[in-house]
Amino acid sequence: MVVDKRELSSEEKTFGMLAHLAALAGFIIPFGNLIGPLVIWLIKKDQSEWVDMQGKESLNFQISITIYAIIAGILTIIIIGLVLLIAVGVFSLVMIIIATIKVNNLEDFQYPLTIRILK
Repeated sequence: MVVDKRELSSEEKTFGMLAHLAALAGFIIPFGNLIGPLVIWLIKKDQSEWVDMQGKESLNFQISITIYAIIAGILTIIIIGLVLLIAVGVFSLVMIIIATIKVNNLEDFQYPLTIRILK
């Protein structure tokens, strides 16, 4: 999907950025990393192709991160899971910050290690 970024309103730019930034709620509220981007995406997906694209990207990443965190949580039975759980959290935080900055600058961004569920 190609979006002409020159025609984006400041509202579209803001909500595209919020679709990624809302995932930080997961560090405060259980499953907030899924709920935040989902709310932004559901509210604005029909009004803006840019926000639709960014919401899907953020949701796909957050679903993937949740799966990785559950697997790491299960692996805490053996010590490696604790290390993996911390790594998943740090990776998620860094990627959310990078995505937010890139999207704010109207650059295309795709998260690494993402399972593409929403297309």
